[in-house]
Amino acid sequence: MIIERAYVSAVPSDEDEAEWPWSVPCVRGLLADGLRLTAPVTYLVGENGSGKSTLVEALAEGFGLDSWGGSHDWRYASHRPKSVLGERIRFDAAPRGRHMLGSWRARKGFFLRAETALDALDREGFAPDAVSHGEGFLAAFRGKFLHPGLYVMDEPEAALSFTSCLELLGHLDRLVRSGGQVICATHSPLLTALPGADIVEVGDHGMRRTTWDELALVEHWRRYLADPRSYLRHVLD
Repeated sequence: MIIERAYVSAVPSDEDEAEWPWSVPCVRGLLADGLRLTAPVTYLVGENGSGKSTLVEALAEGFGLDSWGGSHDWRYASHRPKSVLGERIRFDAAPRGRHMLGSWRARKGFFLRAETALDALDREGFAPDAVSHGEGFLAAFRGKFLHPGLYVMDEPEAALSFTSCLELLGHLDRLVRSGGQVICATHSPLLTALPGADIVEVGDHGMRRTTWDELALVEHWRRYLADPRSYLRHVLD
């Protein structure tokens, strides 16, 4: 493990706790209890608007990765300022993590976000225009997810087929076996089925640990695949 717990010490004195991002339930949970990371792969799962992307972006920023996406080698290449939450993220780290946090040269990692992944990959020399969107994502996994470090992802399944998601799982398994750590926001029942992964469900309740079988998204997919009409009748004329 590299990071064992993430937390925020307090809301800045000039900020209103009723305003974003402090009003987001998962951020309030981070303020109250922090987020313990107990496995090499942690999935954050929740509906759109639940705050999981806000959370993973702040965790990436707290580790020193550019919020626009990219590797540790491209710190703040987008010239975007850190978010107010990212500025205040703190970590309890394992020994290797303390070494990384204490030395920029020792720090390794990558932040992959769906909206900006191809731009970040182009900046790092992967020439994604020469391949499909999904192949561009897989290029990052093959070429950048190699070394022990912190790898943060925001909905990587957005560009991937079923088969490509399975390939991603193989990359993640090899990465954590070599000493890497992964934090991933996702809607994918396929990705969250990775054995040994920790699953945190994000929503109006804040954050709570759960299992794959208990995830609402898994139950919805089961029901939909068994009988699509039971869902479609509510949305189609």
